Amino acid sequence: MSVTTMTLRVPDDLAPAIRAAAGEAGLSVNAYVVRAARRAATLDAAKQLAALGLADTLAGEGDTL
Repeated sequence: MSVTTMTLRVPDDLAPAIRAAAGEAGLSVNAYVVRAARRAATLDAAKQLAALGLADTLAGEGDTL
């Protein structure tokens, strides 16, 4: 798997919560942020599919929106 390095600017007041949540999840901050970004991108794509009216076609294929 190849990776791309990105710089992420996080508000100072949010950084401690991200670090704490990552630690509680047993993940590095990087892994935690990547997981959150992946979930958001997947949900966005699913919402776009739902907007196309494919709900009946995709019924039973995963989580409901």
